[in-house]
Amino acid sequence: QVQLVESGGGLVQPGGSLRLSCAASGFTLDYYAITWFRQAPGKEREGVSCISSSDGSTYYKDSVKGRFTISRDNAKNTVYLQMNSLKPEDTAVYYCATKVYYCSDLRYEYDYWGQGTRVTVSS
Repeated sequence: QVQLVESGGGLVQPGGSLRLSCAASGFTLDYYAITWFRQAPGKEREGVSCISSSDGSTYYKDSVKGRFTISRDNAKNTVYLQMNSLKPEDTAVYYCATKVYYCSDLRYEYDYWGQGTRVTVSS
């Protein structure tokens, strides 16, 4: 059973930090890229960050560069998204998704999705 489970979301004040986790089961992350997507109310789901399997190269949406850091712990079969300096516009449900090897922000290329974890940034 292939499964991705996100956790770590919650309510945080502007300028605060959260660390999201994406735990994979039923497969190992060694050969897969993991992308974090997010979807705000009334908006399309968008790619936020990705980490590839080949060399660990990373991708970030321009608006989160310098604030978010994606990382992978293959021993724990888990991908993390450290989010610092959070802004109200970061409010969304965050999803992790996986595809073979290489990063992409095209939703239709992803085979498996987690259930999402909600992040709310508000004072």
